[in-house]
Amino acid sequence: DHLAGSLNRAGYTVYADDHRGHGVTGVNQIANGQTKKMGNLGTGGIKAAFEQVHDLTKLIKSENPGKKLVLFGHSYGSFISQKLINQYSTEYDAAILSGSSLLVPGVLGAGGFNKKWDKEPNATGYEWLSRDKKVGEAFAADPLTFLADAAKVMGVPNAIQLFFTPNRKIRKDLPLLIQAGSDDPIGAERGNQMLANTYRNKSGLENVTAIIYHDGRHEMYNEINKEEVIHDLLTFIRENVA
Repeated sequence: DHLAGSLNRAGYTVYADDHRGHGVTGVNQIANGQTKKMGNLGTGGIKAAFEQVHDLTKLIKSENPGKKLVLFGHSYGSFISQKLINQYSTEYDAAILSGSSLLVPGVLGAGGFNKKWDKEPNATGYEWLSRDKKVGEAFAADPLTFLADAAKVMGVPNAIQLFFTPNRKIRKDLPLLIQAGSDDPIGAERGNQMLANTYRNKSGLENVTAIIYHDGRHEMYNEINKEEVIHDLLTFIRENVA
C-alpha cells in the first residue's frame, strides 16, 4: 500500500490485480475457497494468467484514454510482465521489473530461498523477503500468502512455460527499469544484470536501467531502504514518461 500511496501522491493512478490463482479472487474463483490450493491456475493455465493481465491493460486504457501507461511487475508478476513486454510492448510507455531474473534454468532461483539465513538464531524462514523482520511476520500472518513449488502447484507444463527470454520484437525505444536486491534468491545481481543485458543486446532496447541494491533482498519496496527504492522508481517515471 505504501508504494501505491507514494505513486498516488506523486500524481499517478495505480491499478493492481489478483493474479490468476492468487489473492481473494484466486481463492474464490480457482481454489473454491481453499487457501491450500492457492496458486492453482485453473483452466487455461499460464497462458490464461498472462492474457488476463493483458485484459487489465485493455481495461486501463479504455478508462484512461490518452493517458500514458507504465507496466510494473514484481516477482511472479515480473515474469508475466516480461511476457507482456515480449508480445505487447507498443501498449506501454515504460516498464518496471522488480524482484525478477533472466528466466532460464540455472539463473532463476528454484527453491530453498531462505537457505542463506536458515542457520541464523531464531530464523523464521522468511528472512529472504526483507531485512525488515516485520515484513516476514506480516507474510506469515497473512492467510493469502503461500510458498509453493511452481511445478507442483501450476503443473509441469505451466512451470516450463515460465522459462523464456526477451525477444527481438520488442520496440527499441521502450524505457525499462530493473530493480533488485543483491541478496534476492530469485535472481540476485547476476540474474538481473543478465536480464538487463539480454534486453540491451538481444532485444536492442536503447534505454535500460538496472539498479542493484547492496544487501537488499526480494521485496525491495518493503526493505529497510524502501524510500530510496521508491525515489528511484519515481525518478525513472518522471524522466521517461512525459
